[in-house]
Amino acid sequence: MGVKSIRRILLTLGLLAGISQLYSQTATWIWYPGDFEISLANRMQNRRAERGTFFPVFWKMDNYYVLMDFHKVFDVPQTETVEIYVEGEYNVKLDGKAYEGSPKIISVPAGKHKINIKVFNQANVPAVYVKGRTIVSDSSWLVTFEDKEWIDETGKTSDISATKWLNAGHWNFNSPSQLPSAFRLPTTKKSAVSVTKGKNSLLADFGRETFGFIELYGLKGKGKLSIYYGESKEEALSPEYCETLDRINVNSPAKKLEILPLSKAFRYVNIQFDNTVSLDSVSMLYEYANVKQRGGFRCNDEEINSIYDIATYTFQLNTREFFIDGIKRDRWVWSGDAYQSYLMNYYLWFDKETAERTMLALRGKDPVTAHINTIMDYTFYWFLGIYDYYFYTGDMSFIKQFYPRMQSLMEYCLGRRNKDGLMEGLPGDWIFIDWAAGLSKKGEVSFEQLLLCRSLEAMSICAGLAGDAPGQKQYQQLAEELKKKLFDLYWNENKQALVHSRVNGKQTDNVTRYSNMFSIFFNYFTDAQKQAVKKSVLLNDSIQKITTPYMRFYELEALCAMGEQSYVLKEIKDYWGGMLKLGATSFWEEYNPTKEGEEHLAMYGRKFGKSLCHAWGASPIYLLGKYYMGVKPLSPGYATYMVEPVLGGLQWMEGKVPTPHGVVNMHCTAATLRIKADEGTGTLRLKSRTKPSGSNLIFNLVNNDIYEASLKPGVEYTITYQAF
Repeated sequence: MGVKSIRRILLTLGLLAGISQLYSQTATWIWYPGDFEISLANRMQNRRAERGTFFPVFWKMDNYYVLMDFHKVFDVPQTETVEIYVEGEYNVKLDGKAYEGSPKIISVPAGKHKINIKVFNQANVPAVYVKGRTIVSDSSWLVTFEDKEWIDETGKTSDISATKWLNAGHWNFNSPSQLPSAFRLPTTKKSAVSVTKGKNSLLADFGRETFGFIELYGLKGKGKLSIYYGESKEEALSPEYCETLDRINVNSPAKKLEILPLSKAFRYVNIQFDNTVSLDSVSMLYEYANVKQRGGFRCNDEEINSIYDIATYTFQLNTREFFIDGIKRDRWVWSGDAYQSYLMNYYLWFDKETAERTMLALRGKDPVTAHINTIMDYTFYWFLGIYDYYFYTGDMSFIKQFYPRMQSLMEYCLGRRNKDGLMEGLPGDWIFIDWAAGLSKKGEVSFEQLLLCRSLEAMSICAGLAGDAPGQKQYQQLAEELKKKLFDLYWNENKQALVHSRVNGKQTDNVTRYSNMFSIFFNYFTDAQKQAVKKSVLLNDSIQKITTPYMRFYELEALCAMGEQSYVLKEIKDYWGGMLKLGATSFWEEYNPTKEGEEHLAMYGRKFGKSLCHAWGASPIYLLGKYYMGVKPLSPGYATYMVEPVLGGLQWMEGKVPTPHGVVNMHCTAATLRIKADEGTGTLRLKSRTKPSGSNLIFNLVNNDIYEASLKPGVEYTITYQAF
């Protein structure tokens, strides 16, 4: 009898589902969706300290629900023993009948049964881990914080059917000993590359920017010891102005190992101690997120290779429990910073879990009382990040689960529009845009309308995925109306650009780069407008320049989208290469080539206020992957994708771009291209002087000197062509 025949018989008998569950399912810790992420973010973001002083965030922090009900209905093929592990006080019910006490093991007879576990935990997120042969805890369990919709028609309260249930949240805690509340990032020991000892001091250089816990070996005596941290040597040697420090009261008659309890960012540590204290040596425990690099890039230009490597290391340091902004100063989850990190992630790690945790931590819970991080534009970036997540990963379940939180946040935004239907700063709003001197935030700023318009488009798509047809139509209509207003109110024909803002109903005279460059890669401009804006804004030195990697990310993306890869390559070498020439071992929060010496270390009116390891400084990862190797999804989850390589002045390049279940590999010169993708149906687009050729490929001319061919998964292609 064949496998198919056996399978048909099992299906007929109704046993296949049980057997599949028996051998395929893995038990994992589960909780209310988003609660673990919110709790973890609260703990992480409140570790910030400046010069030994606790420095909490300045926005509302939500918390987890302390009482949780978990349940699932199982069809059990035969009696089985089930182990139960819980974080908190709990009871267990089988078919509505409670077991005595809080059992750790229960026996479930054959048949259809409903298991309920109710958990209370004030100290940590209520979570459960259930393990039997077929009965296991996973995301298919339903959870509620007793969010009942009470019905009073009969004078009695509603039963469980009136309760709002959601699918449980989970991560990768797949062992009963892996308590979610005990989660910590892994560490590994690292030694300093050089140590300079003084009479009562020690200066250690760890060779490059790093992050972790300082270890003090052979600490002995009675007295005071101070540690001054520095991303630069100048900062570490400045006890008065360094941003972070630790002070220890030593009282140990015998030598001991002291591990500092709070992780710090540094390259240098300057340790000073009393005459009555002695210290043998210093090392560190490097703390890291265990993500795997799946993308990569190499080319003939060694400076570009160095830039890519340092960008990768910068992003690695800022990929922690969440995507954070910078490791020295804030160590917070900022939505604008995170949005860029999502995009870099899709070209380097392709780590869905970190993206999900970050989006959930940022969103928090209802009711919405302020913009995310209190910043209007950062709220809009959150919506864009949700849609990009779906487009790159193809995961609809996340959107379906959290669509109600998208709705309530969008309703908050729409409720803050002015009489003209435009976003304008209200009390409590921070309009950020960028760190730029003299940048006006008054009136109705075009950039905010642009981001809201894109967010409404994202909401329309997500509403469709969530099955909200009326919402899909409403959000699309609002987006179309706002897009028309954007061009009716802000486009200036004489300036051939969108102006920066309106004040008192009138256009201001100022033109900035922000709304203009975003409109290019949002594809809001006509082709004629794109060309006009490129000349009047992007390549116009009289328009205020951008000095942060944050907005250089978008400026260079807009130029790449216009086919200016050769120009952008020079800009990357000048801007990021400029930091390397100054000795950067990770990329900075801001770089202004006109500054000199210690001026490069200052920001926010503080001598060493600038972050020298900032996530938004790693943008070459994204630019090189999407606009040079030219790989991007055309439909969710890389079901279809585009490969449009552009050397942009390079002689050759090679690399790989991760996809949900594989990679796209390529090697490209001006005459040959080798490419292989593990999944999806690809479209190869090449600009060539002659018609390209390759085995099993049919190239069609689609425009002036532009040819396309279809790529199949798992096939390695070699193409010959003549690049311009």
